[in-house]
Amino acid sequence: MSDFFKIYFNKRIFLLVFLGAASGLPLPLTLSTLTIWMAESGVSKTAIGLFALAGMPYALKFLWAPVVDSLKIPFLTNLLGRRRAWILISQAMLIFSIIGLGLSSPSVDPMMTGVMALFVAFSSATQDIVLDAYRVEILEEHQYGAGAASFVFGYRLGMLISGAGALYLATYFNWSVVYFVMAFVVFAGMVATFMGPRPHVLPSKKRTHWLKESVIDPFVDFTTRHNWWFILLFVVAYKLGDALAGIMSNPFYLELGFEKIDIANITKVFGLAATLIGGFIGGSMVGRYGIYKSLFICGILQMASNLMFAVLAVTGKDLGILTLTIGVENLSGGMGTTAFVAYLSMLCSKQYTATQYALLSALASIGRTMLSSSGGALADTLNWPLFFVLTTLIALPGVLMVKWLRK
Repeated sequence: MSDFFKIYFNKRIFLLVFLGAASGLPLPLTLSTLTIWMAESGVSKTAIGLFALAGMPYALKFLWAPVVDSLKIPFLTNLLGRRRAWILISQAMLIFSIIGLGLSSPSVDPMMTGVMALFVAFSSATQDIVLDAYRVEILEEHQYGAGAASFVFGYRLGMLISGAGALYLATYFNWSVVYFVMAFVVFAGMVATFMGPRPHVLPSKKRTHWLKESVIDPFVDFTTRHNWWFILLFVVAYKLGDALAGIMSNPFYLELGFEKIDIANITKVFGLAATLIGGFIGGSMVGRYGIYKSLFICGILQMASNLMFAVLAVTGKDLGILTLTIGVENLSGGMGTTAFVAYLSMLCSKQYTATQYALLSALASIGRTMLSSSGGALADTLNWPLFFVLTTLIALPGVLMVKWLRK
């Protein structure tokens, strides 16, 4: 127990909870929370699935990561350092874009809703580029597991605010008010940014050419790793099954007859508790058993959680089965995410943290965006039990790849 407190009550580890919350807050506003708004507005499941493409900035953020990694912002960089200056700029962009999304109307002008969701995702992805690099730079390697667990804790807390919190508000207010409140919450992330330490960044080689130093060198450095192409393939595949099931979960709950308050209480509040427990278990597993064994065990559990959705689809509206399903899904998801984030952190060279982590996390988000956008069409074509069984089978290759990577 004393080791637990020593690890997790470190000042820098604790700070990652608040920065994780700033990272997690925007995601439901363009995915799960937005899908409920759209489903209530009468938008089709196929169209809801296609809205996952609004998250493409998460998959493409490596394209502008070199700019974020090297460009200094006048005044702010001298005051806060390059990392925190960029975090602050991205948070300001988030506030304006979330307000804009709240002012749109999915039923009247879905194109404008899509554009504003894209802007929120771009601002969020830019923030993530810097937060991921900042997290790696302020921690020692032995702290990566605990750092990942704390960041995921905060990330899920942010998602709870914009998930369950948004649904509670939507029960009494219109969606524009909900999104205005969410934009205001971003200010808490700004406070954490000002309070954070200024990291010591390893000096790079003498800059003779910006393009080579900031863009080419990070990618060349990564390709020196053994079987780097297989690593990239694994990063895309590991969370794909989860992403396909997740994008259609809220329309699934509504179609079964669950109320928004049920979704908020069980899938968000209870789900958060299960995720947090899973996150800390995952962090402890990484420290005790290593990253590869943890990835394999957590991957198996994630597959089992997709089968629980199939069970719920067969039983129908049953709060007990829903609670069990969400418990399994979030516990395994929290464990898997912590192990996965620790693995990505381990792969990064500290000289190119922003660009390399942006590349890896962007590839991981391909499953959540581009590939999962077909989930709506699959759900329209298949019945719900078959749909979730299919997502389970799609998750299998990512789990099996862990065994090969370990060798």
